[in-house]
Amino acid sequence: MPHFDMPLDELRRYRPEVTEPEDFDAFWEKTLSAAREHDLDARFVPVDAHLSTVDVFDVTFAGFGGHPVKGWLILPAGTTEPLPTVVEYIGYGGGRGLPHERLLWSAAGFAHFVMDTRGQGSGGSPGDTPDPVGSGPAYPGYMTRGIEDPHEYYYRRVFTDGVRAIEATRSHPLVDSSRVAAVGGSQGGGITLAVGGLVPDLAAIAADVPFLCDFPRATTLTDRPPYREIALYMKAKRGVEERVFRTLSYFDGVHFAARGTAPALFSAALEDMTCPPSTVFAAHNAYTGAERSMEVYSFNDHEGGGPYQQSVQLRWLPEHLKG
Repeated sequence: MPHFDMPLDELRRYRPEVTEPEDFDAFWEKTLSAAREHDLDARFVPVDAHLSTVDVFDVTFAGFGGHPVKGWLILPAGTTEPLPTVVEYIGYGGGRGLPHERLLWSAAGFAHFVMDTRGQGSGGSPGDTPDPVGSGPAYPGYMTRGIEDPHEYYYRRVFTDGVRAIEATRSHPLVDSSRVAAVGGSQGGGITLAVGGLVPDLAAIAADVPFLCDFPRATTLTDRPPYREIALYMKAKRGVEERVFRTLSYFDGVHFAARGTAPALFSAALEDMTCPPSTVFAAHNAYTGAERSMEVYSFNDHEGGGPYQQSVQLRWLPEHLKG
């Protein structure tokens, strides 16, 4: 796949005119306030994962609408004092998976919380959290569920779950609530950006090849799913473009980035047809935190940096979590 997007020097300057709703902050304040009317009810049940180096807890907490959301909390074995913690969000289609698949951060000495993604987990790693909210007609996938009304849109529920996951993590006595970072790749990167814009006191965020950014450009630049789901929905339902893009404006990573304050590490791949690099740079360039950095992988597609980017994170995150 050749480079198809802007040259790198243009990407570093790219700032799209993505229309922000006037009530963006009020929308999210009301959404989170409504979620917090439900008891968080975070439960951590020890499980035997047949792993000698970690202690594993099966987690359930109340997300959007009080709906139960699952997760894993994985601690270095024998932990007795609160630890800095990494909260991880999962890529599109995947669920929390199995504990032995998620050992990186505990091996590095951190507590590690993995949030399940509601309604997902049958097209990748397995999930355990249903999405009990119905939807009108939608293209197969998750991108168009409730897409003509921001109050009904699928990612309103997911982003709220992401914020509540931070709150659930901080409620555990072996988590240092002042040293919590959010991380994720692709959809997980998009959720990370949203949480970073909605939770003001995170220690750091790391968003790899993030999805859900600069929707107007993404939906017209790539014909790959998941963005293609949106275009195919509008192809079938002519005349809904204005309503669709108005809804998406409440969920655009560019707007959340403009509210982020924690130190932030991004990555982009210049041959990425799933999350085009310009959409990733749009969020990076809008980021308002005092510290931001971007790792660029010039000849990679959506796999991005893969284990190389994990190596960067293993050097970068301790600077912000272990100080």
